[in-house]
Amino acid sequence: MKTMTKTLALGSALALTAFAAQPALAKKEAAPAPAAAETGAIVPGLAVANLDAVVANSNAFKVAEQQRETTYKAQYDQARARNDQISAQLKPMVDKFNADRSGGKVTEAVLQQQAVGIQQLQENGKAELQRILQPVGLSQAYVQEQIEDKLNDALKSAMRKRNVSLVLSPDAVLAFNGNAYNLNQDILNELNTALPSAQIVPPAGWEPRQVREARAQQAAAQGQAAPAAGTQPTGR
Repeated sequence: MKTMTKTLALGSALALTAFAAQPALAKKEAAPAPAAAETGAIVPGLAVANLDAVVANSNAFKVAEQQRETTYKAQYDQARARNDQISAQLKPMVDKFNADRSGGKVTEAVLQQQAVGIQQLQENGKAELQRILQPVGLSQAYVQEQIEDKLNDALKSAMRKRNVSLVLSPDAVLAFNGNAYNLNQDILNELNTALPSAQIVPPAGWEPRQVREARAQQAAAQGQAAPAAGTQPTGR
């Protein structure tokens, strides 16, 4: 029952949950190169790079984010309007629940029934908003995949030009000299050259890579199981 004390806030945040189809990269500005440290030892061939930040600052990603607001305006507007309707439905239900619980005149069974109704409306509303915004999510995944397809080559090209043999994630490093080791801008330059822009509308029937791979694995597993199921034990 304690979880219901924040129901109203959760209901109002339905849009935030649905619109959070935006990948985390969209909210992660590429960190500028850290300020150069005082003179110190430099390890040849070593660099640090934040690939998430590179992707988020690529021209293809940023332009796609801007274009998507226009291309999928109808979906965004529909989701916002529906979210407002769901929030309006939730508010009186939550207000009644809180009042009944505070008044102490309603049984726990009744309160539990009210809580279940609120939770169901929230879950159904969230699922509905996600369905409305599904084309947006597919667009985001499509752009992300186009960038990822070029990212590895951009990284290798930047490493080759800087004579780098080992690249570490910033999370794995306690501190480093930004000027000497930061490879972000080099990778970003290569990525922008390789992919100046991305298509934001996926082809009809397109599915994200992880879905395609899962489907292929399932098909392969079924293909292996079929012959085994058809074999007959040999008699003596």
